[in-house]
Amino acid sequence: MMNGAQVLIRTLVGAGVDVCFANPGTSEMHFVAALDAVPAMRAVLALFEGVVTGAADGYGRMADRPAATLLHLGPGLGNGMANLHNAMRARTPMVNVIGDHATYHKQYDAPLESDIEGYARLVSRFVRTTQTPAALAGDALAAIAAANGPPSGIASLILPADVSWLPAGEPAAAPPRKPAEPVAASTIDAVARVLRSGKPAALLLNGGALRERGLLAASRVAQHTGAKLLCDTFPARLERGAGLPAPERLNYLAELTTAQLKDLAHLVVVESRAPVSFFAYPEKPSYLLPAGCEVHELASPAHDSSAALEQLVEALGAGATPPQLQPTQRPELASGALTAEAVGRAIGALLPEHAIVADEGNTAGVFTGWLTAGAPPHSWLCLTGGAIGQGMPLATGAAVACPERKVISLEADGSAMYTVQALWTQAREALDVTTVVLSNRSYAILNMELGRVGATPPGPRALSMLDLSRPTLDFVSIARGMGVNAARAQTADEFNRLFQVAMSERGPQLIEAVL
Repeated sequence: MMNGAQVLIRTLVGAGVDVCFANPGTSEMHFVAALDAVPAMRAVLALFEGVVTGAADGYGRMADRPAATLLHLGPGLGNGMANLHNAMRARTPMVNVIGDHATYHKQYDAPLESDIEGYARLVSRFVRTTQTPAALAGDALAAIAAANGPPSGIASLILPADVSWLPAGEPAAAPPRKPAEPVAASTIDAVARVLRSGKPAALLLNGGALRERGLLAASRVAQHTGAKLLCDTFPARLERGAGLPAPERLNYLAELTTAQLKDLAHLVVVESRAPVSFFAYPEKPSYLLPAGCEVHELASPAHDSSAALEQLVEALGAGATPPQLQPTQRPELASGALTAEAVGRAIGALLPEHAIVADEGNTAGVFTGWLTAGAPPHSWLCLTGGAIGQGMPLATGAAVACPERKVISLEADGSAMYTVQALWTQAREALDVTTVVLSNRSYAILNMELGRVGATPPGPRALSMLDLSRPTLDFVSIARGMGVNAARAQTADEFNRLFQVAMSERGPQLIEAVL
């Protein structure tokens, strides 16, 4: 008879969860040993739990199915919490397997004892501790179903060590995935009436509506009715590039978002909600819609939003209205000094078709978004929850999910140091990821925010807290020390050459762009 770990892994694989990002400890050793008995499960080792959870996030966004994570008790879960927050905000499907002490050992309050369920509930839509080996297969299927949704999200299954090592029967077969809910015809008709009213309106998209099918339908609606076409500031995954509709992203800065939404009478949200400011600022509003603007939900994350948008096209009689598509437009390469704009120009000029961009470029990465708009079709992954340290792990998981696609990790230098261990996993797995570190040697976004929040004019001690020099980080040495080929660019011409080479070769590479 198989033990619990073997039953769990076989049940996961049978339900399509065949990748596990892991940083295991003693309580998970039977799971680790069972990997040899179930070769269909690909196990990817990471050196820090924040890489584990961030990589599972990137995998889920690109594969549209969950990866598993393997985490060591409460502290291991805690180490991965920031990127679980991001994944929760992205509604990424994920199954956390969290080891726990043996059931009979918990009474002794060993040093690693903690409230794992309490931690997990902060970031999970499903939490369960398996109490007996006989319950394990059923609990695993319940976790997978919760992760797949709809709506999709994080499921956390807590696995006591003795449940893992004791005989546990047979794996369970997965039932069919639950389909997304249809949107009621009355909702479609109500939104159609709003858009026919002639009053200023906008569509605000997120989630599945930002895939090609949803974008095309939404653009037909916008072109037919005159509504603005918008998307959230940091969507989990946005399909973009030449030949696709290009919704206008809401601005990060609240005052600019307010200007984007000025005079709106109606906002139709599709897997989104009314926009609010990222932070509170003295004497500035938190709620960003103009007074009197009505919010109408066409589809929630539980719905098939692309189908709802297509139904809306039909209700409006917009089927013959052509969508507005982004034209092909490549920027010219820059020369001379290396600036953030020069980096963006190079990426926009050289980005290959079907690339995946994991964007944690923060302030220095702003130009890249604009300058890649007309590049060949590609996927753009954003920092959904605002917890930095997501970019490199996100790129790692995306590369595991889509090995045939080039992945570009656009990374701010301050954020890079949170989860730089992801480079080691990229080297170990020979992943096709090119990391571009935008090295301005400061927490530049906080320099901007210091003034925006109205803090007392800063002196040298305050400014030193936002400075990343003394000593200067050497990302080339860091990357090489983890097995990744790396080089430094100090001029635009050097960066152009290095990025072109990286796009023509496979395997992990890093370019430090000194700005």
